[in-house]
Amino acid sequence: MSPAIPFMTLTPGEDANDVREAIDRVITRGWFILGPEVEAFEAEFASACGARHAIGMGTGTDAIALILRALDIGAGDEVITAPLSAAFSAIAIQMAGATPIFADIDPGRLTLDPAAAAAAITPRTKAILPVHLYGQPADMQALRELAAKRGLAIIEDACQAHLATCGGRPVGSYGSAAAYSFYPTKNLGALGDGGAVTTDDDALADRLRRLRNGGQTRQYRHVEFGVNTRLDEIQAAILRVRLARLPVWTTRRRALARAYRDGLGHAAIAIPAERDPGHVYHLFPVLTPRREAFQAHLKTHGIGTLVHYPLAIPQQAAFQGAAGGPWPVAERVAAEVCSIPLNPSLTDDEQRRVIAAIQSWT
Repeated sequence: MSPAIPFMTLTPGEDANDVREAIDRVITRGWFILGPEVEAFEAEFASACGARHAIGMGTGTDAIALILRALDIGAGDEVITAPLSAAFSAIAIQMAGATPIFADIDPGRLTLDPAAAAAAITPRTKAILPVHLYGQPADMQALRELAAKRGLAIIEDACQAHLATCGGRPVGSYGSAAAYSFYPTKNLGALGDGGAVTTDDDALADRLRRLRNGGQTRQYRHVEFGVNTRLDEIQAAILRVRLARLPVWTTRRRALARAYRDGLGHAAIAIPAERDPGHVYHLFPVLTPRREAFQAHLKTHGIGTLVHYPLAIPQQAAFQGAAGGPWPVAERVAAEVCSIPLNPSLTDDEQRRVIAAIQSWT
């Protein structure tokens, strides 16, 4: 019997020696918070994203929340966002004291629908938070035009879209700032939690550095209410190693995605379209109204799957009574979506097995 194909594995692979050396370097130095590794990673990540600044954070959720706070968006304000995402994007809005307003998604991109976002604007709306879901960039040209017309800020949730581009421009370059996550499953993943903000705004970057470190301008001098959300040195060192490999890994993800699209064209599933060549395929979702049967079929072939995400955010108990609906597209997709294996360590032979198993499902 052929070995199982897990959905993914999080143990270091080809980069294992480099990761170990990075960890040992930090331990030997004995400096663990806001030191030279964080500074170096911030410079390298900003350069990779085409941004002037990168500010390391403890999580991607904190990154979103602090961008909002740094823009003075909070209590009484509304932020329009997508109802299909990890709930943490909306939780971050609540952390800043603002109210998430959910506008439905585009059925092709599976990201925030600009028309739905326009319809959700009220006098209390202060910002739009598009999510580049599954590595697919949102329609940033349309959203930027909408934001400019209505005087709104744009904050990009790029937590699943490291090195993605939209219309030839890096994601994160369309608004005030962008948030990234380095959760271990991400395209650029740490061996623990981590996040960052990128921005071209010097003053915003300065305030974010202050807010992430308790509102301090220097040690023991707190000039405003901040939080404690600092990317640590060990994670920064690991991320530096992996950032160097990320372009190659991204190329591999795109090649695997093309092979899936070529091989599954006549399978009994729907495959969301690639609407921009800058897609970085954090995940490869497919759609079927018979999701449980589909997953069970692949399991019999030793193939792992996951569901991202089984409920639209407004369907979650924590968001009951959420404003901005209805969300028929998001709710349908949440009921049908299933992610199949796609990661740089997936071999061509393994992918052929996945394709054959899906083709055999009727």
